[in-house]
Amino acid sequence: MALYNVIDRIFIGRGVGPEAIAGLTITFPVMNLASALGVLIGGGAGARVSIMLGAKNHEGASRVLGNSLTLILINGVAYITLFAIFLDPILMAFGASEETLPYAHDFLMWILPGMLIINITFSFNNIMRASGYPTRAMVTMLIGAGSNLILAPIFIFALGLGIKGAAIATDIAMTISAAFVMAHFFDKKSTLRFTRGIYGLRWKIVWDIITIGAAPSLVNAASSLINAIVNNSLLPYGSSAIAAVGIFSTYTSLLCMVVVGVCQGMQPIIGYNYGAGHRDRSVKTLWLAIKVASVVTALGCVFGELCPRWIAMAFTVDQELIDVSAHALRMTLFMFWIVGFQIVATNFFMAIGKAGKSIFLSLSRQVIFLIPILLILPRLYGIDGVWWSFPASDVFATIVTALMIFYELRQLRNHYGPSQA
Repeated sequence: MALYNVIDRIFIGRGVGPEAIAGLTITFPVMNLASALGVLIGGGAGARVSIMLGAKNHEGASRVLGNSLTLILINGVAYITLFAIFLDPILMAFGASEETLPYAHDFLMWILPGMLIINITFSFNNIMRASGYPTRAMVTMLIGAGSNLILAPIFIFALGLGIKGAAIATDIAMTISAAFVMAHFFDKKSTLRFTRGIYGLRWKIVWDIITIGAAPSLVNAASSLINAIVNNSLLPYGSSAIAAVGIFSTYTSLLCMVVVGVCQGMQPIIGYNYGAGHRDRSVKTLWLAIKVASVVTALGCVFGELCPRWIAMAFTVDQELIDVSAHALRMTLFMFWIVGFQIVATNFFMAIGKAGKSIFLSLSRQVIFLIPILLILPRLYGIDGVWWSFPASDVFATIVTALMIFYELRQLRNHYGPSQA
């Protein structure tokens, strides 16, 4: 998933220009809102399937599969129609200017029809992995990313379609991935597959999916709100500042997606063992995931502090944008090394079915702390206040997360004994 973002932004930045990167940055909130609905279903369904399979409830897991498809189709048609009708007003609300609006409009008008396919791909990829096929789930995403890598330069450069070409290439690549993942669930050899009688919505199943999937979904929705606030805060400083935050977001999304990949691999193991009563295995998996995620974010932090210009130069040859981006990256990534722990701990609560705690921690970093800080620091320090808001939020959110995760582990130890927690 991270490769889709990086590939598009590198080709667009080098093939179209800084204004196109800024326009693409404006589309982040809309894309995140659409993704939030897909994650709401796919993330919740994946966690619920793991727990049910761990408890040997195969029929319940099959009904989660069918209900997920119905929910995705209903939600997809609804939000695509809404965005298509009110696209330009939405983009203006998210910080588009006269310079960036044409680029943002062109990209979204072509990517919107493919958003339903994108949600199908990611949602059922989660369920595929949760039902015991992690390698096949990885292959699904590699097929799509590889296709996008080949198609993007063809549509952007060879066919001269610019930013529209990037959207078309993404649509085609995702369709290929969707065909692969859906074929899995029609295979009679699969643990879960599409059968008759599983598609009618059952409100208990829908509620279970939504409550567990709400945490990662709210993260995406919160990202939209944050992006809108950041874009509007940077609007007085020109398109280079907005493009710079787009480069920062793309770089950190690449790192965070690796961490999310670790969490997605962790989730079915923790969920299955938690459902089966093996709490000790769940805790061991948690600590292993924290170690790996922390290494990823620490390396990303160090590289961002030492080589910020190299990162910016991957996306653009514009000297002004390189300077602005390098300055921004040094400040925004200052405390990024602690983010891996925060993301893993949040996903741990989702994996064991404690949706409320997972939702709270998901919102802490991007809403509870970041929004107030974004409303205060820029008034005091100008554009630097925008950049310093990110590490400040990282610190506060991680402190709260540490307190909650250690309390949860102590509760497990008291209830099950040292051997089980």
